[in-house]
This record gives sequence, structure tokens and C-alpha cells, in this order.
Amino acid sequence: MSIEPSAGEHLLPARRALADDVYDAVLGLLMDQVIEPGSRASIDGIARQLGVSPTPVREALARLESEGLVVKKALKGYTAAPLLDSEGLRELFEMRRLLEPYAARHAAGEIDAETLDQLEQLCEDMHRSGQASHSGDDRFKDYKDFANQDAEFHRLIAIHSGNGLLADAIVRLRPHLHQYRIYFTHGVVDETSGEHEAVLEALRAGDGPRAEKAMRNHLTTSYARISSSLKAAEAR
Repeated sequence: MSIEPSAGEHLLPARRALADDVYDAVLGLLMDQVIEPGSRASIDGIARQLGVSPTPVREALARLESEGLVVKKALKGYTAAPLLDSEGLRELFEMRRLLEPYAARHAAGEIDAETLDQLEQLCEDMHRSGQASHSGDDRFKDYKDFANQDAEFHRLIAIHSGNGLLADAIVRLRPHLHQYRIYFTHGVVDETSGEHEAVLEALRAGDGPRAEKAMRNHLTTSYARISSSLKAAEAR
């Protein structure tokens, strides 16, 4: 995990690379529930497990706290945030259905050609990444690219809505959703890709009402998939 700078290499880029590597590793521990929801996330324990000093682990946990994936308590340190229950998931998607269709409607006609091409590339990348997911025991590692590309697709639309506060609110909801993505089955890949493509087609056409409807349909079916998987997991 540690990164040693070669001769003549600046320490700052290596320092940043290490911080990113540790963040990804700790995120993986949380997503795969190696650090179980509600349990303590020991800085020293994680550092020993990853073979790094406590400093980048502390930085990673601070970053994860800002994303809502860990909670810092006075005199107790960090704990993994509890998973949302079925009611919490319903509230999350209720928020998303209030915000994201509106953002898609207002982004239509405002997104430039370069960003539309980025969205198309993300759709293609998600299909490839999703097909490669669930290939081993390390579920989050397999799923990480798909989840990140999905998040970027929604982020790009949000930031072109013309409302910075709205975009920020949408982006902040994403880490909570990632806690449920690991329950997905192979079928979600083609379904999500098709739903995203419908949103993209509406955005390319500059059709706000159509983009709004396509985004709402996507979120409704996404909620149904995740809710079903969550209920099955809770029943085990």
C-alpha cells in the first residue's frame, strides 16, 4: 500500500496517490461490510491491516465522514454508519425523485455536445463494467467502476441543471445509495444501461419534459430493484 517516491520524484504526488489508495481501501472495507455497519472503525487497526501509517487512514475516515459513510463521536472515534432500513431507503428515493427529474428537465437544452458525449461514453463504460462485476468474492472492488460511472452520469446532469444548490444536494445523496448497490444482481446492468440511454436520448433532443419523465422512470424502477434486494437480504 505504501508508495515510495523514486529518485527525482516529488513527494506531493506520491502523498496524494497514497491518500487515494487508502481511501479506496477503507471504502472497500465499508462497502463489503468487513467493517460492519455500526461497528467501530479503528484508525490504528485499519492502519495495521493496510500496512500504512495512521495519518492517511485518519484522512480517509474524515473524507468518508463528510460523505456520510462513517460517523465521528466524541471520545469514541469513528464508527461505520448504519445501513438505511427499508423506510430510510424509501425516504432516500423520495428525495431523489423530487430532485433529479427536475434537474434533468432543466439540463435539457443546456448540456453542451462535449458533455453529451461524456454521458454516452459513461453509458458504454457502465455496460462493460457491469458485465465484469460480481466476478469474485471482493464484491465492491468488482462493482466499483460501475458504481462510480453511474454516480458520474447523475452528477453531470445535476451540475448542468443551472442550480448549484440542487446539484450539491443530489451529489450528497449518492454515498447512501452505494450501500445498496452491492445487493444488485447481473440483470441490473442491462436494465440500468437502457434507462440511462433513455435519459440521454431526451437530453440530446433538448426535450425537457421527456428527460424529466425518463429520469423519474429510472429512479422508480431503480428503487424497486434495490428495495426488493434489501428485503431479501433482511430476511436472511
